[in-house]
Amino acid sequence: MGVERVAQSFLRYVAYSMLCFVLNPPAKAQTVDVSGSYQCTQAVVQGKVIACTAAPLILKNDGHFELRGWEGSYLVDGSWVELSDALTKARAKIEPGHKIVLRYFGKHGWAEMTYERRVAEMGKTSLG
Repeated sequence: MGVERVAQSFLRYVAYSMLCFVLNPPAKAQTVDVSGSYQCTQAVVQGKVIACTAAPLILKNDGHFELRGWEGSYLVDGSWVELSDALTKARAKIEPGHKIVLRYFGKHGWAEMTYERRVAEMGKTSLG
């Protein structure tokens, strides 16, 4: 009886392990290189398009970013760039034409900042 019980437990363990493996696919690798300096080209505040004079968004090769004194790390997840530090997280959409669009809720309500990598850099021809 003891051997039969161990065998059943082992089979349950194997079935559970396989189920976990199937339901938890491996993490996506960061495949798109978005590093570079982006200039703000347009802002939408309270539904109005305005010229943008914000500081540039800098995405460094080492996975860190800088934006108006905000520093932290970033990760590319599909068509999104996730920016974060110890307290704050934000997501920016990668769009065609070397653009990154950051949407956030600020003191004037929802705002959208469009950043564009204007200067072609060696070896960088697309954002995905």
